[in-house]
Amino acid sequence: MTRLPAVPDLYTALRHSGVAPEDLPALIAGCDADTARRLLSVDQGLLRAIMRKGLGGPAIAAAPAIRAHVASLTPAPLFLPRIEDAGSMALLTVSPTMPAYSDHSFDAWFAAQGVAYGLGPYAEARTVYQTDQFADAASQERRTIHTGIDVFAPVMTPVYAPLAGVVHMVTYQADALDYGNCLIVRHDADGEAFFTLYGHLAGTLPGLLQPGHAVVPGQVIAHLGDWHENGGWAPHLHFQVMTSMLEQTDGNFFGVGHASLWDVWQDICLDPNLVMRLPAGRFQR
Repeated sequence: MTRLPAVPDLYTALRHSGVAPEDLPALIAGCDADTARRLLSVDQGLLRAIMRKGLGGPAIAAAPAIRAHVASLTPAPLFLPRIEDAGSMALLTVSPTMPAYSDHSFDAWFAAQGVAYGLGPYAEARTVYQTDQFADAASQERRTIHTGIDVFAPVMTPVYAPLAGVVHMVTYQADALDYGNCLIVRHDADGEAFFTLYGHLAGTLPGLLQPGHAVVPGQVIAHLGDWHENGGWAPHLHFQVMTSMLEQTDGNFFGVGHASLWDVWQDICLDPNLVMRLPAGRFQR
């Protein structure tokens, strides 16, 4: 069995190890104690995804089939009026004039823009994620690349189900800059499961849905939360599409990924615009 070197960036070493994902436990067992500890502290599903990609396959085996399935669907709109029929603007975090999403002055600034919706793009690099909260022991690299699409709108704006599914988890993520109230729905793609995540929701969520509830397209599934209940952000929805939950079992999921592993994360977290179907220009300034 290949022995993984004790290097600062274990993700790159794992990608180039040539070891099959099913052999991950044996690979870890052959490492020195500190390297093994670092690897075991990370989601093991993510490590296996990196290994698959390193061997030339998709990071999640079902990702291509799920991507094609979602593209074949006719989703219901997430918001009414539909974003494509209303005024919207791209809210890029590199803007020198826009307050940070986590700055309370953002609300007044956004209201003054005179648009119904603000859009935070998928795959945007964000400096707000440079803190230790977005790091792990396997690498010194922070997770900084946004794996969802953000939609900003007023508090208590209804969110509608785009796809049929079953509620997988309803949770409250209490850490600062986390999801706050969060909903994850499980969907079926011809026998393969995939998931949609709705983060930063209002406290109305538990009264609307509970695990096991069926969801139908067009159903009100949530409302946008206020600062005190949505993780400490300006009111918005973080919408994400996952081909796997990896080994996340607490109702949370990664909302940002590593730049060096972006090809891996793109197979785990599909572009949510596969569901939203907005013109690409809506995400540009």
